[in-house]
Amino acid sequence: MNTDKNSFYPIFQNYSWQATHGEIYSKTETDVLRALKAKRRTLEDFKALISPAAKPFLEFMASESMRITQQRFGNTIQMYTPMYLSNECQNICTYCGFSLTNKIPRKTLTDEEILKEVTYLKEKGYDHILLVTGEANTTVGVPYLKNAIRLIRPYFSNISIEVQPLEIADYKELISEGLYAVLVYQETYNEACYKTHHPKGKKSNFQYRLLTPDRLGQAGIHKIGLGALFGLEDWRTDSFYTALHLKYLQKKYWKTRYSVSFPRLRPHTGGIEPKVVMKDSDMAQLIFAYRLLDEDLELSLSTREHINFRNHILKLGINSLSAESKTNPGGYSVDPQSLEQFEISDERSTDEIVNMIKSQGYEVIWKDWHKGY
Repeated sequence: MNTDKNSFYPIFQNYSWQATHGEIYSKTETDVLRALKAKRRTLEDFKALISPAAKPFLEFMASESMRITQQRFGNTIQMYTPMYLSNECQNICTYCGFSLTNKIPRKTLTDEEILKEVTYLKEKGYDHILLVTGEANTTVGVPYLKNAIRLIRPYFSNISIEVQPLEIADYKELISEGLYAVLVYQETYNEACYKTHHPKGKKSNFQYRLLTPDRLGQAGIHKIGLGALFGLEDWRTDSFYTALHLKYLQKKYWKTRYSVSFPRLRPHTGGIEPKVVMKDSDMAQLIFAYRLLDEDLELSLSTREHINFRNHILKLGINSLSAESKTNPGGYSVDPQSLEQFEISDERSTDEIVNMIKSQGYEVIWKDWHKGY
């Protein structure tokens, strides 16, 4: 395991969860005003912007976030969709419907089924696809993923994956097949509590998961997606660690692009109740804070969020949106009744989402031409 001085782990160890939590919650109005006036914001500013002290300034933060986002990305929203390939999983996770302890029918898509799902999604207009599996290396390991990418590559200009962490050589192999981006969420950066949520399986190894973005950077991936699962631990502290991780990666692997997602714990089979409830105003504050921290960062919002929130947050910092998502393998056309990883909240069709985006004066972007520059 790479835990030497050139990885993120030594930097991570310099920060105490308890101390960081205290620093965020002790920020004052003066700290927030200083952060808002700064021309180039730091991680210390980010602490102030996500702190309770920033609540009275949400309206100003929203207007600044909208201004910066429109200046950088224009009136555009990038559309993508997830495609679940398998619900096989060897991990026990307290928050996931695919957990090994859940006695559910397991399914992994065949080549024919993959192409059937692809046909459905292409007819909807999608050109960005996110391939998702449980973490079962023997069933959906590198050979399976390599084959899936080969099958899908002729139909999509942008292929991302959200699967089990892999080795550098594995990522290089998949990149050579056409892989563009990898999403890998730490779930929580609270190392002391991480084991509670991941009691068994390879995912229980906190350090191995934490260093996955380092391996991706070394493999030369085009884009890395980060995030924490809100509801497991304090969302403000987890978000600071995510930003810390992001800034480290941007400095070291500067050729790579980055995105941050905002998943909130959703109902699912055998699931836990959120330890910390993240309100809509909290989510909005966090999105604004990220945009004020980094104008180039891709901020992505999934169908976990409810209709009203997605409608209203659209102009205020988000530049990537999913629609009509199914979180079960074959959920679009093969086996709509198979078990979902979690319940989505925004169940509108792709056409309904597109019309909503256009009604707000924004353009839907299906194809990302950055890859060809």
